[in-house]
Order: sequence, then C-alpha cells, then structure tokens
Amino acid sequence: MSFNVLFMAHSPDADAELHRSMIDTGKFKLWSVVVRDQAEALAVVNSFVEEHQIDSILLCPGFTHQNVAEIVTASDGQVGVSVARGDGLSNKIAAQARARAYGGG
Repeated sequence: MSFNVLFMAHSPDADAELHRSMIDTGKFKLWSVVVRDQAEALAVVNSFVEEHQIDSILLCPGFTHQNVAEIVTASDGQVGVSVARGDGLSNKIAAQARARAYGGG
C-alpha cells in the first residue's frame, strides 16, 4: 500500500486531462494536475479520491479559502487538504511571476 498524494495548481490555459503527471516510488505516489478553474479542480478531486484512494491533497497558493473548503467537502472530509503558502516575500515573487506569465505584467 502506498501513500497517495494529489497536487493541484491553476493555469488559465490548463486542461486537466492533458496537463498531469504521476511519480510512483512504490511506497509513495504523487499525481500533479494543472486545472483551469475550481469546477475542474472539483471534478479532479472527485475522480482521484475514488479512483486512486488519495490520502492527501496539496493545493497551490492560488486556491482561496472558499476553494479549499469546497475541496474538503468534495472529499467528504476523508482526505487531508493542505495549501502551499509562502512568506510575504515568496508570495510577492510568485505573484509577479504569475502576472508576467499570464499577461498581467
């Protein structure tokens, strides 16, 4: 039995069916999926929790508190849900990079 983790991030040009990967060490499985929006994120959560028996979900900082609550609800509170948040400087650097990448700066 392995520890199964789903990492999700947002990108406005993502397609969750295409933009995904998986690493399997035997004892640890990590899926990464880039989603376009919250609706796509919830669909991924619903399918992955059932299909891959996910133990933990790690979300990029772009997920809001409301998004996180919806993901906890979608996983029936049976999956650990965490958000990768940085300190003030890290958040500023990441925000600038996202703005540059997505056309805002």
